[in-house]
Amino acid sequence: MKQELRIKLFSYDQATLDQSTKKIIEIARNNNCDIKGPIPLPTRKEIFTICRAPHVNKPSMEQFEKRTHKRLIVLGNINPKVMDSLKRLSIPSSVEIQIIL
Repeated sequence: MKQELRIKLFSYDQATLDQSTKKIIEIARNNNCDIKGPIPLPTRKEIFTICRAPHVNKPSMEQFEKRTHKRLIVLGNINPKVMDSLKRLSIPSSVEIQIIL
């Protein structure tokens, strides 16, 4: 049975997310892993409506949105060397990583 490592990346900024995926793919290529991805997952969009003035100008409202971009990378034929290099990888604080075995 082959071991498979699934890496999910989340970020509000698409550019830093793509840079982080490139780093992970580069590490996997250097260690001869099977790579599937990066697979773009659906973007989650949240919209918030805030009232500017609650009394006189009630119809005056402002809308803000927050988009969460996601990527999935599936690595096969992993070895301990890959795991060590992924643990030591420095990624910006705006990117969240989920590693699933």
